[in-house]
Formats: sequence, C-alpha cells, structure tokens
Amino acid sequence: MAAIRPRSTVSAWQPHVPGIAEVFHARFTDHAYPAHVHDTWALMVLDGGRVDFALDRERHGIGVSDAVVLLPPGVVHDGRTVTEAGFRKRVLYLDTTLLPERLAGAAVDAPLLLDGALRERVHGLHLALGGPDAPAERFEAESRLAFVGERLRERLAGRPPGPGPDPARGRGTAVRLRELLDARVVEGITLAEASAVLGGVHPTHLIRSFRRAFGLPPHAYLTGLRVGLARRLLLAGAGPAGAAVAAGFYDQAHLTRHFRRYVGTGPGAFARAGRPGHAGVA
Repeated sequence: MAAIRPRSTVSAWQPHVPGIAEVFHARFTDHAYPAHVHDTWALMVLDGGRVDFALDRERHGIGVSDAVVLLPPGVVHDGRTVTEAGFRKRVLYLDTTLLPERLAGAAVDAPLLLDGALRERVHGLHLALGGPDAPAERFEAESRLAFVGERLRERLAGRPPGPGPDPARGRGTAVRLRELLDARVVEGITLAEASAVLGGVHPTHLIRSFRRAFGLPPHAYLTGLRVGLARRLLLAGAGPAGAAVAAGFYDQAHLTRHFRRYVGTGPGAFARAGRPGHAGVA
C-alpha cells in the first residue's frame, strides 16, 4: 500500500511591523512555482525536505541546514520540490526600506547565505511574529528585524560584522531608553520612535547598549514591567481580561502566555491564590 503524503498547507499574514510586507509559512508535498518576480526581497529558511530553484537562469538547491535563501526584488526565479517528502519553508517578504535595491546584484551572485547566526536571527524573528491568529510581539519583532537587516547588509556588502557599541557612550543611551520604557509601560513604543526620541541613535546600537548595560534586551525588559503591573492589578481585584489590557497586553491570552513564563502559573490561578484563605504566591 502506498504511503499517504501529508497534505500541503499554507499560512500567510501581514504583521504590523515596518519593513515586513508578508510572512508566509508553507508545507508543499509536490509543487512547482512558475518563473516569476517579486517587488520585495524574499528571505527563506527551510525547515524540512529539499527545494530546487533558479535565480536569473542559474539553478541552486538547498536542504535543511544553516543556509538562508535571499531572493532580490525584480529578478526572475522559480522553485520546485525535488523529493517525495516535499519541503517546509518559512519566508519573510521584506520591502526595500530594510534592504536597498542596489544590493540586488550581490544577492543574485550568492543567494545562499551559509550563516548559522543569521538563520538563528531569522528563526527568532519568526517566533516573535507569532502567526495569523497571534499578534506579533511588535517591539520584539522590530528589534529582531533590525539585527536581521544589519546582518544581511553586512553579508551583501562583503563586510565583517561591525564592532559593538562603545561601553562608555552606550551606558548613557541605555539609561535613557530604560527611563523611556518605564514611562511607556502600557502604551509601549516602537523601535523607530525610541530611536528618534533618543536623538536618532541607530536601532541596533540602541539594543546592544541596553543589553550590555542591563543584561537583557529592551523588549524583554518591557514585558517584565507589564507582567509586574498585571500582578499588582490582579492582587488588587482585577480580572485577568481587564488586567491584561490595563497592563499593555493585547488580550488575556497574550498576558497568560507571558505570565506563565515569568510567574510560573496563569493569571487566574495567581489572582485566586492571593485572596484570603488561599496559599500564598511567589
């Protein structure tokens, strides 16, 4: 009896993250793309199987590895499955505000980037972007996208990774960013806004300075502040849904996901445990 192939599946969405036009996740068991072009960059990682593609009439192949595929805008390419198992991929369609079109020639020459650090950054960005039914962790996604863009520009320009921020100058920047986050716990802030408020500091410099000074990235610091605020609201009698919105989370599910990580239990159980007659909480 012939083995049953898993069915092909596709999910796609537009996150509210500047620079990302579309997120596309797919599993194809037997598919061939016709020759076509995009008006965006296509940044792909393969999670299973193998795919063969032509870019500007030169064929390439990739399996699961540390490689990242980068296809430039306006250049003809195709793609097809090459094994019975098909392939699984995740793609980010990036607009030219992140990568200028002048770098397209370098991508045509070398569309396969063998870079484990870059692949890890792309993977982390996909996690922050959530899915069609889960809003993006926007501040985190913007931060991770900034580092993905930086690494791509370095690779396409043939430059080694740049030096880290100067510790003396970075400390002051980090303190000012922390003050800004402390003042914007509920409403939050975008990475571009923070950069502008702090005098046009480059986003990656901003994030590196903060991590160096305080031991965690600014998006994680902001999430911790919001969880702390939600704890106080819950102990004061607020329900989980109300506490979620009042603390800056999208909804109760968004709060619960982070609350379990930081507190070790859900917000509902935490609120019940804090009432008279119940065991104490951490």
